[in-house]
Amino acid sequence: MNTEIQAGHAVVTGGGTGIGLAIAQALTARGHAVTIMGRSKEALAAASASLAGGGYAVCDVTDDASVASALAAAQAERGPVRVLVNNAGAVTTAPFEKTGLDAWSAALDVNLLGAVRMTKAALPSLKTHDWARVVNVASTAGLKPYAYVSAYVASKHALVGLTRALALELATTGVTVNAVCPGYTRTAIIERAIETIAARTGRDADAAEAVFTGSNPQGRLVTPEEVADAVAWLASPQAGAVNGIALSVSGGETG
Repeated sequence: MNTEIQAGHAVVTGGGTGIGLAIAQALTARGHAVTIMGRSKEALAAASASLAGGGYAVCDVTDDASVASALAAAQAERGPVRVLVNNAGAVTTAPFEKTGLDAWSAALDVNLLGAVRMTKAALPSLKTHDWARVVNVASTAGLKPYAYVSAYVASKHALVGLTRALALELATTGVTVNAVCPGYTRTAIIERAIETIAARTGRDADAAEAVFTGSNPQGRLVTPEEVADAVAWLASPQAGAVNGIALSVSGGETG
């Protein structure tokens, strides 16, 4: 395998904001032509401006036809996919007894089956390369439990299981499959959650943020760029012998 070859067409779902956009930027910096995918055309168009040579495709990962159409359009413009990053995700917070089956179905449809749909659709292209990569963005919730997000925890555990099983199936093809499991990360979602906690409880911003930083032994939030760098390394040819892992990016929260 020629490890000097660095670049290729990379697809990042949920790529318009937060961790997904940071991943797209990190892959662009490493020479990849990146297509970001998501449901908001406006967010994707704005985000793609930071991706030299990159572009976007509107895609709902819960819809087979949308996945097929977006991937076909992306490949027509930038060639066969070499790197697939399944980053699209969703979470709702509620006690188990108040989490309806519709919420369970939604969590599984986005967090697990979204990755299944994208990977199935991309595999024929991935397997045409001498090396290719699938990186699933899971969560520390795929490695440990959290209360009040049971559907999210179950879906992310399932995504880690899928990662490990598929890694074995594809081990001789040149396609590796790995997961990255971020802890609480400083994204717009977490920032809004901190503001909500402060408003509802009367705590100051630092005390509200401690709700999230308290689980990290380093006492801080992870940055999107730290997650992106982990993904970019797993997506490189130099990581060819790394297959089927769930890499925790959490300051030691999960050991």
